Amino acid sequence: MGRFNELRDLLGTFEKDFVKFYEKGNKSAGTRVRKHMNELKRKAQEIRMEVQQMKATSPGGDEPAAQ
Repeated sequence: MGRFNELRDLLGTFEKDFVKFYEKGNKSAGTRVRKHMNELKRKAQEIRMEVQQMKATSPGGDEPAAQ
């Protein structure tokens, strides 16, 4: 759950700028929001690659999960 906690903490750091932009109309905060979203995109891509790598190297490979 470490990666999930990383994402949650990352999103928490963005909150002030989201409020400033969406509720107060601060344009500078909008620029920071865009930067935050780009950072989130990079982090999500890292996690996606990690998951794919873990799936590929785990025993059983790409077998469907048991239901």
